[in-house]
Amino acid sequence: MSTVLVIDDDKNLRETLSDLFRSEGHDVLQAANGEEAIAILHTERLDVALCDWRMSPLGGLDVLKAIQQEGRQDSIPIIVLTAYGDAESTVQAMQTGAYDFLMKPVDVDAVLSTVNRALEHVELQRSLDRLQQERFRDGRLPVPSASLGSSEQLIGKSSAWIEAFKRVGQVAQTDLTILLEGETGTGKEVVAKVIHRNSQRVKGPFIAVNCAAIPEDLVESELFGHERGAFTGAASQRIGSFEQADGGTLFLDEIGEMPLSVQPKLLRVLQEKTYQRVGGMRPMQSNVRVIAATNRSLAQEVEQGRFRSDLFYRLNAYYIGLPPLRERKADIVSLADYFLERFASLHRMPPSILDPGAKAALESYSYPGNVRELEQLMNKVAVEAAGRPVTEAILRPYLRPASQHAGADLKLWEDLPFHEAIARWEQHLIERALILSGGNKSDAAKRLGIQRRLLYEKMQRFTRPQGE
Repeated sequence: MSTVLVIDDDKNLRETLSDLFRSEGHDVLQAANGEEAIAILHTERLDVALCDWRMSPLGGLDVLKAIQQEGRQDSIPIIVLTAYGDAESTVQAMQTGAYDFLMKPVDVDAVLSTVNRALEHVELQRSLDRLQQERFRDGRLPVPSASLGSSEQLIGKSSAWIEAFKRVGQVAQTDLTILLEGETGTGKEVVAKVIHRNSQRVKGPFIAVNCAAIPEDLVESELFGHERGAFTGAASQRIGSFEQADGGTLFLDEIGEMPLSVQPKLLRVLQEKTYQRVGGMRPMQSNVRVIAATNRSLAQEVEQGRFRSDLFYRLNAYYIGLPPLRERKADIVSLADYFLERFASLHRMPPSILDPGAKAALESYSYPGNVRELEQLMNKVAVEAAGRPVTEAILRPYLRPASQHAGADLKLWEDLPFHEAIARWEQHLIERALILSGGNKSDAAKRLGIQRRLLYEKMQRFTRPQGE
């Protein structure tokens, strides 16, 4: 028989969960806040605890820290319950030793399943301890702050987003190489920065390299640097990205675009922790944590011979998949509100709010460009609304599929200067190709019959915020 501690300031929920666990044959203890829970932890033998995140005077984070300080996080799994789920809290909870993070209102089947897994974990841990005759560990490294800069807020409480950030919290303080996969615009670089800020390398640099934006013959020099005279045009020594990121994190975006000729050299750095500048003779030591990102499946790229399997497995030491915005419906309005407020402040305009019709329109749209598309949409809307409520009528021209409003736009473009009209038509073609290819830039470039790097350059111009 197992003992379950239910910690929540909602008496009705405490009683409901207690009855549920008693019906499953468990002994149950209750606490109305973190202070009562910590007192029980000192006096009772527990097997698992369910803990509300926001309570007074002490909340879930305080309970987790108390268990961590005693080195008991492995012997008493803590399942966090919250009605205010967000990515930052998820990272903080998982880093402080939470076993899992569940949203309210609670799903009975999900709670029972999670508790059963936690109890299995406890039994396995106890068996291992008996076999090895070891005491539990004394604790973990201090947890860095998970606070974020104003331009990189982790907004969202959808289940898909929270699941991704459970994995962020679990891996951030390790030194594992991480592979982030997600469609264009899902926030891979923001997530990489969050991992860096919550890692032991937080005091080191964060260096981002977009592999798709570098000419193929310069990728090796960009990554590893070169010596003066190493090749035509190398008039001086160059410090590469690995050297710049020493002691910190190197983020390799669009890793699937890395030339096959350079991939073995990247593999060597990951395996041997050494590299050489182009034209250099002296081996350089690498003290860098690598986070790679891609907007398409690297496993499929391996199957099609466009990416080395050994490098893929080395990069995929820990995998985090980022959901597209269409799978985060619960987050769309919160993100839109945040962007509206941010851009109104940036443009020194009165803040606007979304009316119910605008919210419904935003939630029904598919967002082929994901969060980045929503961000740029709110940039335009903040200027157009200028402090007035944002209505569906203001949003609708931006939300219709490109194929539906192209004809109407052509009439408008006829009166534009030649170069601006051509630019608008190019943007329309590119947006349509991206929609048809599901956000895959390589496929979109093939549909358009242009090089991927040219597509990338044009997209950069189209998505550049106003004022830059």
